[in-house]
Amino acid sequence: MKQEKSVVEPHLWAAHTGISAALIGPTVRPWDISPAVAELQELLIAHGFSKLRVDGNFGYLTEAAVKTLQRQHGLRIDGCVGPRTWTVLKTAIQPGSRLLRRGHTGADVAELQGLLRVNGYAIDRSGIFCPQTQVYTIDFQQQHKLRTDGVVDAFTWALLRGRPLAEPCRKQRRWFWDNRKWW
Repeated sequence: MKQEKSVVEPHLWAAHTGISAALIGPTVRPWDISPAVAELQELLIAHGFSKLRVDGNFGYLTEAAVKTLQRQHGLRIDGCVGPRTWTVLKTAIQPGSRLLRRGHTGADVAELQGLLRVNGYAIDRSGIFCPQTQVYTIDFQQQHKLRTDGVVDAFTWALLRGRPLAEPCRKQRRWFWDNRKWW
């Protein structure tokens, strides 16, 4: 079983293992409250832990989900999210399974940047949703008449991949009679 060293600083862990620093977040523990915990919760939801609420509060449900994920991936089961747990969270995720916005990091962000590059934007695949990624995302959304908020949702993913959006269902007009009038 792998041992998680939650006391190692993320930048030192990245230098030691050769893993991109974009895949590692700050060490978070149960009862922490921070934006890093909110990102953790979004990643856990993308991994199938749908009962969580993204509130930035590392409560008992978040801790239980972290321990389950650690068990599933052979990590030390301590409920703390250090470099190895962050790496699993950010590399074993399907691109498009979570909303992406500025500040997010991970393999799915690198995939987004690769798709932006294929679509003509000069951007590096850093795995960090930086201001440049946000600007290019907004430009792409404007060109394709999507909501221009810089958040990458299912519609943005579909168009980046060159798939047309599904036609919205149009209600057929039906005539109904009730005791007041025709509809």
